[in-house]
Amino acid sequence: MNRRLIIPALLLVGIQVLAFAAVGDEVPGSIRNNRYFLESVRLANLAEQAYEEGDYDASSRYSEEAVRYAELSDEYVTLQLKIKETDDAIAAARRRMDYAASVNAASRFPAEYGQAQTAYGEARTFRSAESWDEAIGAANRVLTALAYIGGDAPTLGAAGTLPAQYTVRPWSSYGDCFWNIAGRSWVYNDPWKWKILYDANKSKIPNPNNPDLIEPGMILDIPSIKGETRQGMWSANQNYSSMR
Repeated sequence: MNRRLIIPALLLVGIQVLAFAAVGDEVPGSIRNNRYFLESVRLANLAEQAYEEGDYDASSRYSEEAVRYAELSDEYVTLQLKIKETDDAIAAARRRMDYAASVNAASRFPAEYGQAQTAYGEARTFRSAESWDEAIGAANRVLTALAYIGGDAPTLGAAGTLPAQYTVRPWSSYGDCFWNIAGRSWVYNDPWKWKILYDANKSKIPNPNNPDLIEPGMILDIPSIKGETRQGMWSANQNYSSMR
């Protein structure tokens, strides 16, 4: 067998092993030193030994197998890192859910908390189905849904005080529309009063004749309708009494 055909094969094995070693510090040892990688190293050593002994056919066979196991190792590492990324994302979502529960978000922010619960359930389901990217996406939706519930402990507003303004958030995460906003306890606690909000903010929307066209970032005024005291911008970190 032509010795020049064997040398590239050995070099390829060396490149595969060295390339993996170069990123080894970024990969946990338990993942880096997997059985495929260790087998690729063993076969590469056998290939080199056979080459030195002049058994070029055996050296070529060992080289090819070493390359195959190095590729299997790469696939294994990629999968394990994706699983770790998924589990880390779900753990972060779980911590956020626990915090939200600790500040009574289920009652204070029922829409947001409900969305987070749904997304967390989807993340767990996708994880069980080994749909890694979908699980990560669902876990991130938990963080998005609860993003406005800040890290500081909630404070109680002045007795009877309700927010006078509200910044519209994305429909995809919070379902913000006049109907849903009016239904929140600290607005009117009644979605059927959506037109009061619409009339008060009609001039702010792109098409004043289309109440569906409210946009994220738009600041809505919340008029008082029962003599209730309203003051300041709505804050996720503040407890408000409910409209009755």
